[in-house]
Amino acid sequence: MYVSYIGVRTVARSAKLRLGTPCHGARRNLSSLPTHYALPSGDKIPSVALGVWQADKGEVGEAVKTALKAGYRHIDGAWAYRNEEEVGQALRESGVPRDQVWLTSKLWNTFHAPEDVEPALDESLQKLGTDYLDLYLIHWPIAFKKGSNNVLDEELTANPYPTWQKLEEMVEKGKVRNIGVSNFNIPRLRNLTANPLKYKPAVNQVELNFWNPQPELLKWAKDNNLLLEAYSPLGSNKQVKETLQVPEVQAIAKELGITPAQAVISWHVQRGTIVLPKSVTPSRVVENFHVVKLPEDLFNKLEKAATSHPPQRVVNPSKNWGLPFDVFDDDGGVVVPEEDDTGERAGAHGWRSGAPSV
Repeated sequence: MYVSYIGVRTVARSAKLRLGTPCHGARRNLSSLPTHYALPSGDKIPSVALGVWQADKGEVGEAVKTALKAGYRHIDGAWAYRNEEEVGQALRESGVPRDQVWLTSKLWNTFHAPEDVEPALDESLQKLGTDYLDLYLIHWPIAFKKGSNNVLDEELTANPYPTWQKLEEMVEKGKVRNIGVSNFNIPRLRNLTANPLKYKPAVNQVELNFWNPQPELLKWAKDNNLLLEAYSPLGSNKQVKETLQVPEVQAIAKELGITPAQAVISWHVQRGTIVLPKSVTPSRVVENFHVVKLPEDLFNKLEKAATSHPPQRVVNPSKNWGLPFDVFDDDGGVVVPEEDDTGERAGAHGWRSGAPSV
């Protein structure tokens, strides 16, 4: 595997009722999944997080406190979510020490110019009430000119290296412990990592779910020691009900005595990804945190079902942003080197100090 598993989350038989309604008759032992992954920095990132995208003001704070009380130690946010101040207040009110909570935020498209990166980061730090982030991501591989109405900065979109260099500086200043990207496809990753990086991307946060499982990206990430984070892990709001009714998901839930949502979230972690379920409903926040290792045959059946239909991507702002290309197209405005190029991106051993393997 491309990352170390640090610790395991074990669900005992005594947890049957908490997990869901157990099936009748024989039932398999519920085993364990990693609670953390080791990043190249040595930091340990929790494998299940509370995502706060689309969590409204007045609700997100209670969701964060519920999550921390339930055992979550990973909160995934962003400047663009417009709720960092309430998230920060909830963190302080929770009583959980700052150094026990993994905090992620993201750099928005209008702040990719090197001179704008640190002020944007400082704003997030101020709202969250902390002096550092555990992880800071480039939210989208698209740069807009600051103060414009989505006017594309073609140079920084085609070449994000100047933005990345500023993020590396934020690591060296101690304002950020780890840096990464979000919504990058393979050509964009190769384009960025062709440069002489001081710090490789720790993660790539992307849409991953039953309807859009992205097996090629997952394989490439594993081959190149890059950890994926799954947002919309149950599908979009319109897809969640359909996801939970997938026959393979229902079969896993019934056999293991867990809920369909827990079956899907467990599948994500078992694929080797961090999973970011989002909810402001207290019972669902608690439910989503409990994952178990799926028996190999059940995992394989769900993986096969997910990868056997045409992918359905839901989150794609290309048209709304008026882009002259699709952000997820292979060309998409970047210059991609040949596969046999040497240097930082030429395979797993070409990367800078990847996460340890097991």
